[in-house]
Amino acid sequence: MTDPAHYARRTGAPDRTTELLSTYGIEAQDLERIATYGKLVVGKLDVYIDMFYTWLARQPDFDRFFSDPVKLEHVKTLQVTYWEEFFRARVDSHYVEQRELVGNVHARIGLPLPTYFAAMNYSMQIFLDELYDGSLEPAEYAATARSIMKLMNFDTAVVVDTYSVLTHRTIREQSDALMRMSTPVTAIWRDILMLPIVGIIDSKRAQDIMNAMLTAIADTQARVIIMDISGVAIVDTAVANHLIKITKATKLMGCECTISGLSAAIAQTIVELGIDVGNIKTMATLRDALAAAFRATGTAIRDAT
Repeated sequence: MTDPAHYARRTGAPDRTTELLSTYGIEAQDLERIATYGKLVVGKLDVYIDMFYTWLARQPDFDRFFSDPVKLEHVKTLQVTYWEEFFRARVDSHYVEQRELVGNVHARIGLPLPTYFAAMNYSMQIFLDELYDGSLEPAEYAATARSIMKLMNFDTAVVVDTYSVLTHRTIREQSDALMRMSTPVTAIWRDILMLPIVGIIDSKRAQDIMNAMLTAIADTQARVIIMDISGVAIVDTAVANHLIKITKATKLMGCECTISGLSAAIAQTIVELGIDVGNIKTMATLRDALAAAFRATGTAIRDAT
């Protein structure tokens, strides 16, 4: 048997392709069998398309992704090209890039992976059963079927890996966006920043809040930052400790932190828990905190009336 690494070098395949060929045990003779079998079925790709889309039309995701006739015809054309390349069996960098493109497209449109797996499984059934003309010796047919399955597994691995990478990247970007939305530090006046906090403060979010506040202070050289917690439902020992750490960190940056929005219930809870808030500056309302911030920065606001 031909070593897959040798075959990959001979065809100019990159390291990743070499590794995948080796991982799935694809030898040069596997590719030769696939190319030979391709001569039996590529001319019948129109039959494949009819059978495949008759099956696909019965799947629950069909209307969601293929209701547009123009789009459907475009997808069919791309699919014919895909299988022509598959049965050409020239596995090089271009081949892998095309499979990565499939993974990218599926991830972008949100096609479920189970649907993709089912489609590949049914495609294999069509090519090996429905379109086979019985011209090969049984042993050769069996060997060819194994080779086709190897390359289909190769394709699936590339598609799923690309799909997963793009999906995880999207989730990470969405998570970062939500983090920024949940810690919206805003410059409301010269030298004055404000951060309204809504919801639950856990260790992860407290760290995000601290990072956002310290970054904003460093960028603006603000002298006062108001942290309004009127939207925080629960203040317990852990939350109070997070707030204390945040105010201490801002003080080290030369910025005074005022916590506003302490309701009577929250104030009573802090007292009952025996939490030492130390030198934390607190205000009952955001209005009071803003007035104090103006005084601290020497800003005079006159009533126009």
